Amino acid sequence: MSHTDLSLPGLVAPLLAVCREAAAAIVEHYDSPGADAFHAKADDSPLTRADLASHAILSRGLQALAPGVPVLSEESRPEDVAGRRDWQRFWLVDPLDGTKEFLARTGEFTINIALIEEHRPVFGLLYVPLRSHAFVGIPGELALQFTGPDCPGLPLATRPLSAQHPLVVLASRRHRGERLTSCLAGLASAGWEIERRNSGSALKFCDLAAGDGDFYPRFAPCSEWDTAAGQALLEAAGGALLDLAGQPLRYNCRDSLLSPPFLAIADPGHALWADVLAEIAASGTAR
Repeated sequence: MSHTDLSLPGLVAPLLAVCREAAAAIVEHYDSPGADAFHAKADDSPLTRADLASHAILSRGLQALAPGVPVLSEESRPEDVAGRRDWQRFWLVDPLDGTKEFLARTGEFTINIALIEEHRPVFGLLYVPLRSHAFVGIPGELALQFTGPDCPGLPLATRPLSAQHPLVVLASRRHRGERLTSCLAGLASAGWEIERRNSGSALKFCDLAAGDGDFYPRFAPCSEWDTAAGQALLEAAGGALLDLAGQPLRYNCRDSLLSPPFLAIADPGHALWADVLAEIAASGTAR
């Protein structure tokens, strides 16, 4: 499939249908007596039957929707993605982002689907299975939230940063550490009132895109399938996802699929973020 024969806005409806099918499989497992059964992968992260069921449905649906565009999923077999460094266009998927939240019964997990072209995400969809909500972003074209199968898409936009309200920091309840503490302390010492809200998975990108937060700093390890869809959504809604050099994250550029530390920000034009990046560099937080 060429770059010209796949309409990005035209992907929205069929991908929502695929996600609804995958979400139904996830919810079926979530509600089953064996929902807490898992085995540990090589990196000690958990793998459940829900992860595998969603992966199978999404892989099949994406291949039917866009034949010839390869799929790189968190649950892909190594032999299926051995040539990924040569891919200029591919789907990047996390079939169940937030498996630990799934096991902890918090409900805070998502399906993440991104289309990568020449190392950048050009389409992102995040689906929240337990709420049947979807967030879709195409940078430069649209940012929409869908609150149900038959509901029209509602426009999304990040909010401007203002000293008139607290700086809402979105963070993971499972990843803390000295670097995050140092970053937040620097903001507080600069005079910002900090309001911290913890949640799991890629929901933090959804909150930023919906205007419900200002800043999501991440220094703990995560992978490219954790961030790509969120980056597309955030950029489409007016925000940015930057590495600690102040550059947008890029994908499939290295042997490793780990993402670097990043700052997800709702109002990238505000002067505060240049100061934050400078402070991180000066304090060694970037290491």
